[in-house]
Amino acid sequence: MKIFDSSLKKEVELKPIKNSEIRIYVCGPTVYDDAHLGHARSSIVFDILRRFLIQKGYKVTFMKNFTDIDDKIIKKIKKSGKSLEEITSYYIKRYLEDMEALNVLRADIEPKATKSLDAMFDMIDRLLKKDCAYITRSKDIYFDTSKDNQYCSLSHKCDEETLSRIEPNPQKRNVSDFALWKACKEENDICFDSPYGKGRPGWHIECSAMIYKNLAYKDEEYQIDIHGGGADLLFPHHENEAAQTRCAYGQKLAKYWMHNGFVTISGEKMSKSLGNSFFVKDALKAYDGEILRFYLLSTHYRSSLNFNEEDLLNSKKRLDKIYRLKKRVYGVKASKKDEDFKKRFFAALSEDLNISKALAEIDQFLATSNEYLDKNPKDKAFKQKVSATIELISKVLGVGGKDAYEYFQIGVDQQTKDKIERLIKIRSEAKKTRDFQKADSIREELKEMGINIMDTPEGTLWEKE
Repeated sequence: MKIFDSSLKKEVELKPIKNSEIRIYVCGPTVYDDAHLGHARSSIVFDILRRFLIQKGYKVTFMKNFTDIDDKIIKKIKKSGKSLEEITSYYIKRYLEDMEALNVLRADIEPKATKSLDAMFDMIDRLLKKDCAYITRSKDIYFDTSKDNQYCSLSHKCDEETLSRIEPNPQKRNVSDFALWKACKEENDICFDSPYGKGRPGWHIECSAMIYKNLAYKDEEYQIDIHGGGADLLFPHHENEAAQTRCAYGQKLAKYWMHNGFVTISGEKMSKSLGNSFFVKDALKAYDGEILRFYLLSTHYRSSLNFNEEDLLNSKKRLDKIYRLKKRVYGVKASKKDEDFKKRFFAALSEDLNISKALAEIDQFLATSNEYLDKNPKDKAFKQKVSATIELISKVLGVGGKDAYEYFQIGVDQQTKDKIERLIKIRSEAKKTRDFQKADSIREELKEMGINIMDTPEGTLWEKE
C-alpha cells in the first residue's frame, strides 16, 4: 500500500515498524464546543484508513486523544460558570455521539490530557535535564527549538512570514520556542499541581507525552507507524510534537505523517473563529449520518472539500444505488464475496486511499450486478455473492450496512411511520379475511402518501419513493 507522507511530500510504500502490526495516532478534539464538519471529515478519513488496514490483515491499534484543558476551555468555564469536568465531559459525550452517528469506530485508546499529567512531567524533566527546555522569569517552561537541528524538517514552514505569526514573548530565546508548561498568573486561574509549581500544560506536549505513555515502541527508531490529523496541524503542532520527542527520547515520533484537507464553505476554511462553522449536530438534523459520511468520504482525503448541499444530494443518489441493489438481494444470506471486485477495490484504496477509483469500482460492480439480475432474477448463488460483496464495502467504507428498506425510510417522521405501520397491519388483516378490495385500497392510500410496499416471507416491507 502507498500513502502520501506529508513530511516527504510524496507517496511512499507503507512498511510497518513491526511486521503486520500498525499503530496509529490521530489528534482528537479540544472539547469546548460541538464537533464541526472539519472534525467529522478527519475522523472519517482515518476511520477508513483503519478499517481498510484491518481488512488487509493488519493488527491496528488506534489512538485518539481528548484535549480537556486549553485556553478556550478556560474561557468557556469563566463565561458559563461551570466546572472543567462539567464542560469537558459534556462535549466529549456529544463528540462521541456525533461520531457514532457517522459510523466512526471508537478508538482503542482515548486518553485525556488532564489524566496524563504524569507523562508530561516526565517528558518535561527529560527536556530540562538535556538543556532542551528552559524556565523563564515568569516560571513558564519553553522548549528551545535551537537545540533541535531537525526543527522544521516535518512541515518545512519555518520561513520568516510563518514565524512572524507566532505570538511574541520577550522571555523566549527564539521566536519559534513553544510552551511546555504555563505557570498560573491569576488567582482564579485553572491550575494543576506540578514539580514546577501550579500551572497547566502547553498544547503540544500533550500528544507526545500521551503517545509515549500509551502507544509508543520504546526500543525502535520510530515510536508509532502513522501520525494523522488535519492539514492545519502540520505547523506548528505536529512540527513541535516531532521536535520535543526527538530531543526527549532520542526517537522519531512517527514513521509516516498523514494529513487530510480542509472542509470549506463558500471557499473559506471552516473555523469557528471565522463564524462560518457548520456543526455536525446541525447537519444530522437534516441528513442521516450515513448520507453525511458518504458525502464527506467521496472527495480524496488530501483535497479540500467545499461543502454544499447540491453535491451532498448527488452523493446520496450514488449511495441510493448501493441500497437498491441490496434490496434486490434482500433476505439472501451472504456467501463468498466477489474476489475480482475485491482485488480491484483494494488496489484502488492501496493508492493512497484513492476514493475516486474505489467508488468507480463500486459503480461498475453495481451496474454489472443489476444487469445480470435483470436476466437471471432467481440466481440465488449470485445474490449471495452480491450480498457478501456489499458487506465488504460496508466493512471498509462504513456505508451500506443498514437494512435496505429502513434506509429508504430515512426522512419519514415517527408519526407518519406509525400511520404506515397501522395501515399495513389493517391491510394484512384484510388479506387474511380475503377482503382484497380493502387491501388494494390501502395499497393505493399508501402510494398516494409516497410509500411503496412489498410482500415478502418476512412480512410486508415499505419504503419512501
